Amino acid sequence: MPNPEASSDGPHTVDGVTVTPPGLVRRAVTASGIGNVTEWYDFGVYAYLETTIQVVFLPPGTAGGPIITAALFAASFLARPFGGLFFGPLADRIGRTKTLATTMLLMAVATFGIGVLPTYASIGMAAPLLLLLCRLLQGFSTGGEYAGAMTFVAEYAPDRRRGFLASFLEFGTITGYLLGAGVVTVLQAVLGEDSPELLSWGWRIPFLIALPMGMIGLYLRYRLEETPAFSQLSESSEEQGKQSFREFFRAAARYGWRPVLVCGGLVIVFNVTNYSLTTVVPTYLTETLGEYGAPTLTTTTSHVLQIILFVVLLAIVPVLGRLSDRVGRKPIILTGCVMLLVLALPAFLLMRTGSIPGVLGGLLLLGITMVCFNATMPSTLPSLFSTGVRYGSLAITFNVAVSVFGGTTSVIVEGLIALTGVLVMPAVYLMLAAVVGLVAVRYLREPGSRPLPGSQPSATSDEEARELAAAR
Repeated sequence: MPNPEASSDGPHTVDGVTVTPPGLVRRAVTASGIGNVTEWYDFGVYAYLETTIQVVFLPPGTAGGPIITAALFAASFLARPFGGLFFGPLADRIGRTKTLATTMLLMAVATFGIGVLPTYASIGMAAPLLLLLCRLLQGFSTGGEYAGAMTFVAEYAPDRRRGFLASFLEFGTITGYLLGAGVVTVLQAVLGEDSPELLSWGWRIPFLIALPMGMIGLYLRYRLEETPAFSQLSESSEEQGKQSFREFFRAAARYGWRPVLVCGGLVIVFNVTNYSLTTVVPTYLTETLGEYGAPTLTTTTSHVLQIILFVVLLAIVPVLGRLSDRVGRKPIILTGCVMLLVLALPAFLLMRTGSIPGVLGGLLLLGITMVCFNATMPSTLPSLFSTGVRYGSLAITFNVAVSVFGGTTSVIVEGLIALTGVLVMPAVYLMLAAVVGLVAVRYLREPGSRPLPGSQPSATSDEEARELAAAR
């Protein structure tokens, strides 16, 4: 039996089955994942430097400074749907590789731009306005980045290994967040929190690092060929690459609202859980509990406990991704929704104790539920849409759901706590998200080990391709 990599350096077809050499698949996963690393590196850096950014970019003694800084962070979510609306249909016209290279470049430049901005002391109110501009550019590029990375890996991955390979996108997400958190924590430890050195030049270092990271990602992406699924579509349709935005929406409408609604429901439960852990919990542990007389943690202790949690999750994500190729995506997503419904309240009751063991236990309960989504969503969501409209439909649906529900999680939760005085209100919100997820899973068709809609079956070798062809 010939070696698949020896038979062709790139994807080829055997008996109507696409064969993609393992080496090429690994490069595709790496090139896609580094975009997630860069995106979430920025997320971690901004979240951990939020107090410093407030001092650097706002007038001294600004009333509502933390709220303004949080609003500048949330501004990127306003731009994400527009990024999805622009880059998604564009990628279904001109291809995935060119579009993802563009989003990678924009993201790296915008993050680097924050690192070179003049401060309020230098140019006054123009400083926060320029920061806002950079945040909007980051959000715009992210609107095309994550959905595109999911599409890219899903279209490269063989059917029987798609869950495992796509899970490395979230491996990249967690790695990026850890890198951002780690760099800032080390800087604060070396220079001192709110030290003159940190406030004058130290805060810039984490943002400046984003540019070389982005250039590495750009290089890796430019070296890759177009995905096999999109190439086959282009060859079979002379009109591919020429359709207008109106024609894209007309084509997407032919598939009905079911995939859009299922996608939206899954994105809501995934991202409400995600942003609860990354934006609600840090403030909850260090500030919110104290406002109601409950014990709190220091900022450094809270950061360290979160880093421990994400290191644990990093090890679990690919294991569950591989498991999803054996048992299917639905059972794991369903398990995550049920666990969230049952464990959200105990998790926040543990965190409310303010003790290190209690907080770590609560974080682990939430983290274990979230990892069920981390490991499966990157392979599940692209399977909801057909090749010709996959990138655009996923980018638009994903980013609208994230902006409306994920990005507003901290605002809604803080508002509910302030309104009711109930410290476990974050758990109630998570339980509502779990119900939405359960409804979405009910209408999800199991995508595990199946070809993507509109694409022919895919395999890792000529032998596996012949097996799949014989079984059809």
